[in-house]
Amino acid sequence: QVQLVESGGGLVQAGGSLRLSCAASGRAFSRYTMGWFRQAPGKEREFAAGISWSGGTTYYADSVKGRFTISRDNAKNTVYLQMNSLKAEDTAVYYCARRTGSAVSYSPSAYDYWGQGTQVTVSS
Repeated sequence: QVQLVESGGGLVQAGGSLRLSCAASGRAFSRYTMGWFRQAPGKEREFAAGISWSGGTTYYADSVKGRFTISRDNAKNTVYLQMNSLKAEDTAVYYCARRTGSAVSYSPSAYDYWGQGTQVTVSS
């Protein structure tokens, strides 16, 4: 049984930083591509960042490029999202997700396991 548990969300002022963590249970974490998605009220879930199984390749949505950094520690079964220079429009519930395929996908439907989400609120 795979479980993904996000943590690190909260309330921060615009321009501030947060670091999200996603701890995964189950075997062979290092074999899977991981992604961070976000969903703001009234909007569809959207891709924020993704990372290959080795951590050697990363992808970012244009809206977060240069401000967010995704990383992973396979020894700890954990993926991170460092968020800097936060803006009010970054306010959303952030989800981590696992994909069985080898390539990072921007589509939520390509991911087979999801965490419960962590709320990030950026005040302006």
